[in-house]
Amino acid sequence: MEEYVLICEDSTEGILTGVYEAYRFKKDRGIASHDAIHLVTEEPEVQRLFTEYVHIQADHGKAAKVTGTIAAQLGDETWYRLSMAMVSCHEEKADAVYHTVVLGLKTRDRHVTDRLKEDCVQGVFKCARASDNELCHLRQFLRFSELQNGMLYAKIDAKHHVLPYLMPHFADRLPADDFVIYDENTQTFGLHARFKKWYLMRGADFDERTLVYAAVEETYQELFRQFCDSIAIEARINPKLQMNMLPLRFRPNMTEFQGQRNESSDGGRP
Repeated sequence: MEEYVLICEDSTEGILTGVYEAYRFKKDRGIASHDAIHLVTEEPEVQRLFTEYVHIQADHGKAAKVTGTIAAQLGDETWYRLSMAMVSCHEEKADAVYHTVVLGLKTRDRHVTDRLKEDCVQGVFKCARASDNELCHLRQFLRFSELQNGMLYAKIDAKHHVLPYLMPHFADRLPADDFVIYDENTQTFGLHARFKKWYLMRGADFDERTLVYAAVEETYQELFRQFCDSIAIEARINPKLQMNMLPLRFRPNMTEFQGQRNESSDGGRP
């Protein structure tokens, strides 16, 4: 059986456009089953025989139509899980989302993401769990610093593109503050102006060394580091447990671990 691989942009909008085009591709070509169509976000290094590869351009209008269909027919919970899967860094996310949508619309099952016996649903579950776990960690571990102009600044280095889901959390907690969250991995800025909506900006030139911090910021950071050290109980140090609760990869951007000894030896900190 001949197969078809649609190559879409690695973004939520790109994947949703890919789902839209996959349905249209199946109809126009008279393809018997969605099983013959696959969705990927990167050009395969080795192309298979008897397989046609088609590049898909992201389209906001087409993505919006798919979003509306999923939300209306499969519900908000399913949409959230699919959304979290689409922002993950796993390679199989696009195809898993596409075939889960197909399965959900075919069966009209608003709980399709609970069908873990299906391979595509397992893929969505794996991707969504990874990005959702990182999002929960960042909500707890994000640290803001005050700049000279009064703006709050924080930096993350997320594996998954969870910044669009992190911004609403802090916009709700800090509505009266101007703040910026910079994702170093994707070079994306989350910008929030006091008492206004937040938005994302990507691709801007940025040199962190140009930031000027408030005069008291260094003092407050040192006080916070001393506080974290003072509450540590040496007799109850458990590095393995603490690395499970606070993975090492989050620590370089956390105030309490900057300018101190090696993170892996800081077992006494909370």
